[in-house]
Amino acid sequence: MPRAFEDFRIGDVFDLGARKVTHEEIVRFAREYDPQPRHLGGGDLIASGWHVTAMFMRLYADEVLRHADAEVSPGVDELRWLRPVRPGDVLTGRVTVLGAAASLTRPDCGVLQQRGEFLDQEDRPVMRVVLYGLMRRRGS
Repeated sequence: MPRAFEDFRIGDVFDLGARKVTHEEIVRFAREYDPQPRHLGGGDLIASGWHVTAMFMRLYADEVLRHADAEVSPGVDELRWLRPVRPGDVLTGRVTVLGAAASLTRPDCGVLQQRGEFLDQEDRPVMRVVLYGLMRRRGS
């Protein structure tokens, strides 16, 4: 049974797993979505922040949303890319529930405020975001 809004508690932490970043995927993403020289293989190659965010979203979808009665996201706040991500880096994700409130427009749902983080192999944050998720209430 999927996790309902009522199953999330402030302070809950969800580990999202880890992902190793490759040279090939950095360049492939950059060619398609963010064709800046630093992302295309010139000199000191670094991943696009949008690529880092997309990798985080994949882990979040796999580990949290797939197991929840999720609807949509009303948005994000405070997206920050804190440190460059390079080929070979291993990124580990986690999400912490910061707040939970009734939806003002959907009585069948509640809104979760969550802080998402990606840490590198040295446990240094490389990305932080505050995200919101609309989750269905139990029995709705």
